[in-house]
Amino acid sequence: MNWRQSFRQGIQVGLKTTWELGKIIFPITLFVSILQHTPILHWLIELISPLMSYIGLSGDAAIPLVLGNFLNLYAGIGAILSLQLTVKEVFILAVMLSFSHNLLVESSVAKKVGVKIWVMVAVRLGLALISAFFIHLLWEGGSELAQYGMVAPSDPTFSSWGEIALYGLQSAAIGVFQLALIVIPLMMGIQFMKDLKWLQQFSKWVAPFTKILGMSRNTSTTLAAGLLFGLAYGAGVMIQAVKEDGVSSKDVTLAFIFLVACHAVIEDTLIFIPLGIPVWPLLLIRVVVAIIITCIVSLVWRRLAITNRKEASL
Repeated sequence: MNWRQSFRQGIQVGLKTTWELGKIIFPITLFVSILQHTPILHWLIELISPLMSYIGLSGDAAIPLVLGNFLNLYAGIGAILSLQLTVKEVFILAVMLSFSHNLLVESSVAKKVGVKIWVMVAVRLGLALISAFFIHLLWEGGSELAQYGMVAPSDPTFSSWGEIALYGLQSAAIGVFQLALIVIPLMMGIQFMKDLKWLQQFSKWVAPFTKILGMSRNTSTTLAAGLLFGLAYGAGVMIQAVKEDGVSSKDVTLAFIFLVACHAVIEDTLIFIPLGIPVWPLLLIRVVVAIIITCIVSLVWRRLAITNRKEASL
């Protein structure tokens, strides 16, 4: 193996991927960073507050939901830490936000690999609402106030639109910089793993699991990247895998349906520990729901394909 060539090719792929994703992340982060300092988000919060009781939440809980879905988990958790909520409410919010967060960026990333945005949004919001409804219906405990393990971060205040715009530009630039710090070393590592034939071995190990979910073996890299790094940060590997491994439209859609329910399993689980809620049930819910919904969609897809072939042969 030519180490220098692998190193150079990994950097090139990493820079190219960072550029492609940066074109998505920068404008969306800038837009939402400015938007959160306008009356529009407050109007959205007031609009959905009356509906909160149906899923066991108070009106104030609309704040972390809106911020988490427009921005990311950190924004949603920051809002939770500023509110007095019960353990049950915090757990419901954690489950909802683990399914549905950062919708603008992550849906745009999904579109980049050929998954329809409306499918992503519908699945994620549907899982969030259905899970919240059943947790509210089935769990009778958790009425005590949640004890947070950290202090809520302060929300910056600005005196002019210029300061808000500057803050938005800084947030967007930092977002792309953080992306580069993750994506470039990641793509270099992936390149070395490919050249050393490690990914081929990994595909063999993961193949039985992808088969259970109704996907081909070449989907394993895409699936692993999303599980470990999330939809946004793992997108570089997923985009590259789709191009190089020839992942079909059906398989990449199934992979993303699984990943919208269960991605970045380490980070997105540990991040909720400071909220004082049990994280193992949270992880278990995500994994079980991801497997069930992916198997159902795969089964329906397969039967529709069989029906269409039969009709075409008549």
